Amino acid sequence: MVLTTAAAPSPSRLWTWNFTLYFTARTMSVVGDTMIPVAMAVAMLSLGYGVSGVGFALGAWMGAFALFVVFGGVFADRFHPRPQMIGADTVRCLLQTGLAAFLWLGHPPLWFIIGGAVLGGIATAMFQPGVNSLVPQVAADPQQANGVLRVSEGVATMAGPALAGTLVAVTSAATVFAVDAATFAVSAICLLALRLPRFDVDRSASTLANLRTGWAEFRSRSWMWGVILIWWVLGVCVWGPVTPLGAVSVMEAHGKAAFGYAESAFGAGCVLGGLIAMRIRPSRPLFAGGLAMFLFPLMPLAASLVPGLPVLLLGYGLSGTGWAFWSVQWATTVQTQIPADRLGRVTAYEIAGSVLALPFGQALAGPASAVLGVHRLLLFGAVVSCCCATALIAAPPIRRLGRARVLPEQAPWKEEDEGRRRPACASRS
Repeated sequence: MVLTTAAAPSPSRLWTWNFTLYFTARTMSVVGDTMIPVAMAVAMLSLGYGVSGVGFALGAWMGAFALFVVFGGVFADRFHPRPQMIGADTVRCLLQTGLAAFLWLGHPPLWFIIGGAVLGGIATAMFQPGVNSLVPQVAADPQQANGVLRVSEGVATMAGPALAGTLVAVTSAATVFAVDAATFAVSAICLLALRLPRFDVDRSASTLANLRTGWAEFRSRSWMWGVILIWWVLGVCVWGPVTPLGAVSVMEAHGKAAFGYAESAFGAGCVLGGLIAMRIRPSRPLFAGGLAMFLFPLMPLAASLVPGLPVLLLGYGLSGTGWAFWSVQWATTVQTQIPADRLGRVTAYEIAGSVLALPFGQALAGPASAVLGVHRLLLFGAVVSCCCATALIAAPPIRRLGRARVLPEQAPWKEEDEGRRRPACASRS
């Protein structure tokens, strides 16, 4: 594997009006998303619903998201991702505002929280496919853009849980949901201000035909579905249980605010991983990302052993570094290997496959911890994480996949005046 150092991006090339707005929208959206687990965990535990309640609420959100995200990808390719994302942000803003009001007024029943989680998952399913689809439209260099976005997501992942942890410690979970609603409002406003070209596509195909086309593109790439199979195992055994179990373990040992600080340390690690990914362009990106994923098991391991707070934060931080480096390599690979007119649908299948296992892990977290114990289950997750990283570097289609070289004339979007971006084949009227 050959590693090369990327030249620093030209500010005039990367930081266009569109990219700046998209950067702000994505950062605010991630801040909102990362506040939710902390607020939900504290709210559910404070209301007496326990670990199972946290798992059911997060699982309902993730299950709805996984079931509807493929339709979000179809609609994004058939029409345009931006109005979809604006609508999703609006719905999420209203949902978080309603939940905050209910928590301020009284004791919301479990069915109300789970119902809101389902609606929030559907809204996010309409939002997420556009995250990948818009990057080639607002940035000339996907590798640099994804690195910058991963850094911003790391900062947001660091700021969101810390803000949520501080707010729940000094006020209440209701305040966190109210602030969360404001982040989605800002994201919607920024997306609304984007100046994008008309989206000319063939809309004659039916929804079923579009789903079949996306599926054909997805299953024809063994490196893609190979990663998704590995992510199924990781989702059930690690990503699903780690938030509710980690919340219980860390809060019992170090208090309510400590869980938010631990999540923030993970975000700080994501910043470092994103910065590294901006400078290094591996010739085999998924292999390099798989090597970085050997740092990821440090998060469930730290949550299991609950050492002193500095060591706990270090484990979460190093885990975030590995995760962010992998994420940049994966996102760039998908964006540069998949045809632009099918990227939304393929991304939707990729996302659905990645996250469909999470609700199972979240729902099983409570019952499994009652049998095995919280700390043993987290330790098991650390072992599984190591096995998944090994599988990433051992599978030939994943290990051997080279970096795509997209020449300017091959890119579907080109730079135009005043920082606007327009597809080369689009109408200029």
